[in-house]
Amino acid sequence: MDKDIALNALRGVKYPGFTRDIVSFGLVRGVEVTPDGGVSVNLSIATNDDAVVKQIGEAAESALRSAGAKSPEVTIGVTRPAAAPQQGGVPPPAPMPTVRHVVAVASGKGGVGKSTFSVNLAVAVARELASRGRPHRAGLMDCDIYGPSVPLMLGVGARPEIDADENIVPVENFGVRAMSMGLLIDPDQPVLWRGPMIMKTIRQFATQVRWGELDLLLVDLPPGTGDAQLSLVQTIPLSGAVIVTTPQEAAVSVARRGAMLFGKMEVPLLGVAENMSYFEDSAGQRQYLFGQGGGLRTAGDLGTEFLGEVPLDPRVREGGDRGVPVCVAHPDSNAARAFRSIALRLLQKLGL
Repeated sequence: MDKDIALNALRGVKYPGFTRDIVSFGLVRGVEVTPDGGVSVNLSIATNDDAVVKQIGEAAESALRSAGAKSPEVTIGVTRPAAAPQQGGVPPPAPMPTVRHVVAVASGKGGVGKSTFSVNLAVAVARELASRGRPHRAGLMDCDIYGPSVPLMLGVGARPEIDADENIVPVENFGVRAMSMGLLIDPDQPVLWRGPMIMKTIRQFATQVRWGELDLLLVDLPPGTGDAQLSLVQTIPLSGAVIVTTPQEAAVSVARRGAMLFGKMEVPLLGVAENMSYFEDSAGQRQYLFGQGGGLRTAGDLGTEFLGEVPLDPRVREGGDRGVPVCVAHPDSNAARAFRSIALRLLQKLGL
C-alpha cells in the first residue's frame, strides 16, 4: 500500500448525491501510509448533514480496506455552513469579516447571460446603497475562471495593485469593487486549470483580496456544478444563491438541477431570475421569443421566490460590450428597471 494506491481507492468514493468523487472535489486534505500498510486519511467537508459525514467516512474506510489497507483511519473535519440570516438579523460569522453578505449568482447552463446579469445586478445594488448614503459597499467576485468577462462588461482593465500586506486591491467602477481572473492574465491567454488550481484561486479571491467594508458581495459562478461551485461553498459561508435562467425548457430543466447543488450544501436559495424574458417591439408589444413562464415554474419547483423578468434589450448587450452597463447608460429602460427591482428585493431579503 502506498499513497497513490490510497488516493485511487478514494477516487471510488462519490460525494452523496453526486457523480463526482471526494478526491476531485478536493475533500482529501492528507494521506499518510505507514510501513506496515496502515493508512490515515484526513478529509474536510462543508455540510450540516451528519448523515453525509457518516456515509463518506464509512465509504472511505471500506474503499481503503478493499485496496489492501490495514485498519484504515479516516478523520473528517466538518465546517458547518451558516444559514441565511432573517431579515433584520445579524449576519453569520464568516472568513470575510468585513463583508456582511455573500451571494452566489449561478446557472445550470451557459448562454443564459449570467455574467451580464451579475454585472448589472451589482451596479444596481451599488447605486441603491449609494442612494442610502452607503457608497462603495457592493462588490463582484468573478469566479467564472474559464470565461472571465466581468472586466469587459464593467469597463475595467487595469492590473490590480498589491498593498503593503501583500493583499490584492480590487478595481472599482460604477461603485462596484471587482476582482476577476481576467484582470490577472493576458487577454489572449487560455486558462488550462484543473480543480485544485480553481480552488486555490477562489480561496485567494476570498482571503487575499482587500475587499474593504461591503454590505453585499456577489459571486459570478461558471455554469454547472463543478469545482468552482463546491470550492466557494467550502470557502465562504454564503447568505444564499440566486439562480439565473431563460424561459425555454432547455434552460429551465438544467437550472433546476444546478440549483440542487446549493440545497445539498445547505445554502439557501434566495430566488430565481429570468433573463431575456421577452422582446418589446416598436409598437410596445411583448414578443416572447424563447417561451414564457420558465423562470416562474423553476421558482415554484424549487420552492423559492421568483425575483423578476429581465427583457431582451439590445442595449444590455451594447452596454456590456462598451463597459457601461445598461443600469448606467440607460437607467430608465425597462431592463434597468428590472435589475433595480431585483436588487431592491434581494437587499430586502438580506435585511439591508
